Amino acid sequence: MKSAVTVSLVPEARGGPFVFWDDLAAGCRRAAELGFDAVEVFPPGPDAINPDELRSLLDDNGLSLAAVGTGAGWVKHRLSLTSPDDTVRDRAVAFVQRVMDLAATFDAPAIIGSMQGKWEGAVAKPTALRYLGNALFKLDEHANDLGTTLLYEPLNRYETNLVNTLADAAQFLGGLRTRRVKILADLYHMNIEEADLADAIRGAGGYVGHVHFADSNRRAAGMGHTDFAPIVAALRDVGYAGYLSAEILPLPDPDAAARRTVDSFRKYVG
Repeated sequence: MKSAVTVSLVPEARGGPFVFWDDLAAGCRRAAELGFDAVEVFPPGPDAINPDELRSLLDDNGLSLAAVGTGAGWVKHRLSLTSPDDTVRDRAVAFVQRVMDLAATFDAPAIIGSMQGKWEGAVAKPTALRYLGNALFKLDEHANDLGTTLLYEPLNRYETNLVNTLADAAQFLGGLRTRRVKILADLYHMNIEEADLADAIRGAGGYVGHVHFADSNRRAAGMGHTDFAPIVAALRDVGYAGYLSAEILPLPDPDAAARRTVDSFRKYVG
């Protein structure tokens, strides 16, 4: 398993669970100095990052790109894959596809989290799940064309009322028969929704494609009450060899949060 840290370039997401902010070059430099293997980047949009410049930053700092987030599609552009407006849903799919195009040039996946939306108002739950399924089916086809992976993240009940557990996500994706969509297992969300985090990971098995390495309070691993030893053991049991990425609150400050993450990664992973 490898370590990663988040860098957000989205002003509208300020206050959210990202370690480094605003300056991609500075974030990459500090990630390398602290010993991370990769960065996970959250851009304002697919055209906000010059691929050649990002390639240079990664190469100069000896880093990989762990994943690219699509959260700005919701927090900045108000695009949702389950919007009652079919035009908005189409724009949301196109937004994700373009982020996937960017990520694929670095052999990295894109993430669908907040853009999945929720059911409310005129959109009943079965309809919202149908909209989401249709979107994931289209995005799976795009991922297949690119030869890449798409990550779908179950969120806790306070952020979505669609899919909240790894088991429900695996069942949902299994029903769609997607080929390239994997589950992002976020340990913070799982702390709220799962009875046993390690058992949930074992149950999801090969569906697990990425992990957000966060403690129970969404701070750096080791700053809450999550027991990470059985979680890492479960990840090894299912053959997971991807990233443990710190999508966490930058507390008490970004540097301290990043340092604590590296310390915990070395403690539990080696």
